[in-house]
Amino acid sequence: MEECPEGEIPKRFPKGTNFLQRNREFVCGWGAASINILVTFPLNKVIFRQMLHNLTIPAAARQIRSEGIVHLYRGVLPPLLQKSVSASIMFGMYDEAKKPFADSDLPVTLVKIIAAISAGSLESILAPFERIQTLLQHERYHTDLLNMKHTVVYLYKRHGLKEFYRGVTPILLRNGPSNACFFLIREQAMSALPECSTLTVSVLQTFAIGASTGAFCSTVFYPCNVVKVHLQRKIGGPFQSVTSAVKEIYLKRGSIRGFFRGVHLNYTRACLSWGITNTAYEGLKRLL
Repeated sequence: MEECPEGEIPKRFPKGTNFLQRNREFVCGWGAASINILVTFPLNKVIFRQMLHNLTIPAAARQIRSEGIVHLYRGVLPPLLQKSVSASIMFGMYDEAKKPFADSDLPVTLVKIIAAISAGSLESILAPFERIQTLLQHERYHTDLLNMKHTVVYLYKRHGLKEFYRGVTPILLRNGPSNACFFLIREQAMSALPECSTLTVSVLQTFAIGASTGAFCSTVFYPCNVVKVHLQRKIGGPFQSVTSAVKEIYLKRGSIRGFFRGVHLNYTRACLSWGITNTAYEGLKRLL
């Protein structure tokens, strides 16, 4: 079966298509995210401490260094599981959600937006992984929460299933719109640029598209992550509303700029992260 050109609405696979071909977008999304997480986790941890404590980059790095190498990858399992499955859903469901509209009269751009928001909303079921990652990365819980398994048992026994979804609202506000932004810009860029003559140029071009698109979207929606971390830093007690959290952060940090503390390093991480993800994704698609 011929591959659907970038940006077009894919048709449904005919009967008899093998499992791997039918689910290629899911598999490639999962593999690309796994590669990315293992490479960028230490940088992500520095950004997390900036979000949480309003620290500068050197101060956040010193704090992590003082905790020792044994804690550097503490908390990596939740994002490894969450991001790999999330990217699988992101790419796979985006592709699947467009198929029912293949023969419709709806504008292609509208179909892409509907598919991207649908995929992003579905990704939000993985919010517990982000919740656990926040707690494991927070130095306050280094002695109280031993690992992912212990955290899951602790939260469930003491506070129930609802506690895993603390902070889900900013995740929903982030996922759908950022997905739509990412796919629309990415596909436009990939279709506009000329076809590459060599593999090296192709890899560099794919990396650049993923890096610039991902960094832009990540920067625009960065305040959602700051609010999410603020909501998820607590265990137990009443759930704080997004509006209340925004007011609290603003009063504490004194300006709108406070919502972007750590954004410079986040931009750098997003460039690297989405560059790797996009390159790995396209490479896996070619292999499969």
